[in-house]
Amino acid sequence: MAGSTYGTIFQITTWGESHGEAIGVVVDGCPAGVPIEASDIQFYLDKRKPGQSKYSTPRKEADCVEILSGIFEGKTTGTPISMLVHNKTQRSSDYSEIASYYRPGHADYTYDKKYGFRDYRGGGRSSGRETIGRVAAGAIAVKILKELGIEVLSYTKSIGNVEIDYNRFDVNSIETNPVRMPDAEAAKKATLLLDEKRKELDSVGGVIECVIKGIPAGIGEPVFEKLDANLGKAMMSIGAVKAFEVGSGIHSSQSFGSENNDQFYYNEANQVRKKTNNAGGILGGISDGDTIVVRAYFKPTPSIFSSQDTVNKSGENISVQIKGRHDPIIVPRAVVVTEAMASLTVLDLLLLSMTNRLDKIRDFFHR
Repeated sequence: MAGSTYGTIFQITTWGESHGEAIGVVVDGCPAGVPIEASDIQFYLDKRKPGQSKYSTPRKEADCVEILSGIFEGKTTGTPISMLVHNKTQRSSDYSEIASYYRPGHADYTYDKKYGFRDYRGGGRSSGRETIGRVAAGAIAVKILKELGIEVLSYTKSIGNVEIDYNRFDVNSIETNPVRMPDAEAAKKATLLLDEKRKELDSVGGVIECVIKGIPAGIGEPVFEKLDANLGKAMMSIGAVKAFEVGSGIHSSQSFGSENNDQFYYNEANQVRKKTNNAGGILGGISDGDTIVVRAYFKPTPSIFSSQDTVNKSGENISVQIKGRHDPIIVPRAVVVTEAMASLTVLDLLLLSMTNRLDKIRDFFHR
């Protein structure tokens, strides 16, 4: 199966299926000497594990990480880091009947057309559990970025038609409500909406916003490896993401150049700064030194318990009611996934940028 590897220098390969024995990741290209403990990885895995609230799947998994290689005496060795999480509570029988038909909104049909065969137990590789590997690898990337003074923060911007008010933005409230919104009032409204849709056997979509602070100007390549293009690929690779936005995003298409252009100025320290940040911290595919702001738009969970029309492999039109354990909304558990993918992308491009200028290569080797 092609397409399970991401990154150029800091490279990850995820593996495993939702209902297989285990799921995990191999990280290659990590510098030696990074202090990493299993608890550093577990901290992030705990944010995405199921069963944390009534708004996530009732599947109970501890998602305890096992580090198999690449770390010795609490530090990375520079060799491939292999990590796995065992699947403990598979209930594959919940999914046996979907082998004969295609669930609306899922990848069942496209997998059959691509491979002629599919692992129908919980979606196989297209399951949300695949993101365990991404989050485990992302935890290492986060640790390296912090050493460089770069911080990545993701949070729920909206759920359905409920959106946060930036005047009430409180970063400390993100982990204190089940929808991971930095606005307590909006979080309450969102939970009421989710309660309503759960009673109606329906699901809800939403938007995750990710901000990256401290990244220096000059990171990213000008053509095919643009910083924003790679962030877009990273976010769009997450299951259920249907749109991506940078800075003022779609709104910029409705504005004028005089409104959208970020005007430059020198601050008191004689540093180049911008009066606004409509570009979202990226110009020409390269970081401009400002805060990077991106958004991922998630569709509603396709597994809903109300009756839906579909087709089976016998050529019949049928109606189905999905069984199994599913999230009524994907967004809250995906917050840490977007944070991981952003961190992996930024770190990889930072490492790539180390060879952009001869003077910096000379400084490195002739210190």
